[in-house]
Amino acid sequence: SFFKIFIGFFASVIFCNYIFQLYKFDLKYLFKLYMKGAFWVSVIGIFQVISFLIGFSPGYNFSWIFNKWGLTIGGLGIRMNSVFSEPAYFAAIVAPAFYVAVYSIIKKKKELFLPKKKLLVIFVAYFLTFSTLGYMGIFLAIILLLINLGFFKYAILVGPLLYFGYNAAYNNIEDFKDRIDGINEVFGEGNFTTYDVHGSSFVLGNNYHIATENFKRNWLFGTGLGSHETAYNKYSLTNIQGVIQINFNKKDANSMFLRLMSETGLYGTIFIIVFLIRCFVIKSKSADDEMWLISNAAVMVIILYLARQGHYFLNGFPFFLWLYYFTWKQNKAALAGDVHESLVPMAATPEPTLAPTTHHASQKVKS
Repeated sequence: SFFKIFIGFFASVIFCNYIFQLYKFDLKYLFKLYMKGAFWVSVIGIFQVISFLIGFSPGYNFSWIFNKWGLTIGGLGIRMNSVFSEPAYFAAIVAPAFYVAVYSIIKKKKELFLPKKKLLVIFVAYFLTFSTLGYMGIFLAIILLLINLGFFKYAILVGPLLYFGYNAAYNNIEDFKDRIDGINEVFGEGNFTTYDVHGSSFVLGNNYHIATENFKRNWLFGTGLGSHETAYNKYSLTNIQGVIQINFNKKDANSMFLRLMSETGLYGTIFIIVFLIRCFVIKSKSADDEMWLISNAAVMVIILYLARQGHYFLNGFPFFLWLYYFTWKQNKAALAGDVHESLVPMAATPEPTLAPTTHHASQKVKS
């Protein structure tokens, strides 16, 4: 298990690093490529929902194309997941593009990495997942924008909107209500025996219990990469008679933060917290109006994965880690005026060329 995770994760990390090297660390260009990808998966997602509403089966059920893909019932009949296996995966990976779309709408930008019409497509598609992780992404996007645009200035307006928005979602969206009620029952009341509890809420609560128990016994360095499954078999609540028998997410803990607690202990959890805080680029300390946006967009994925996705390298997650780190490093160097350390794109640092060598013997050859 250790070698499976170790080789898979670090191969993915190295591969993604090579991508940045290949494009000479042109972060804005790479992020624009990501935004184009987010737009097209959003188009496919909207097409999927429309196909369901008109009864066109091949247009909404992609199991004839993808082997690890499932149709999720709910929302407008189905919960949109586009080319991803679950709506939550779409919500996590498209969250950075959604963040840019929200900022574009608020500030009335005609183009921000993409034309505004394409950003509106991403904005609309994001709500069609009807995913709790998606709602978490919406809430997180608003918090990040408040931090950057002026918390006290906008909080008076946004605070009531968040409150009424939450109530509207809770009272009108059955999937969201079930998930919230399930979390309250599991974490608030400690109910692990009633099958009326939402399955995902039980899985999260069970893995929280397992990670906590493993952390108590191996608090400094954890039990190593790939070891959460072993901890699951030891400490799972499903080992107790009468407890709900749902044994999901044995390997990934249903949350990267819980998995880091279990597998890397205090060392790993402190590292990721320091990484998030240290490398965060705020608008007031950004070299331009795009660097902080890229940083905030990348942190959306990282936080959502820490909350509800435990796979270390699923859907190109290391790419966003590198993007977050290199954005901070470039921005820091740009503010300091250090051209070499800012990892500027290739166009700004042309390779030296040799002058022709067919000069007269008496002439000096200059490079």
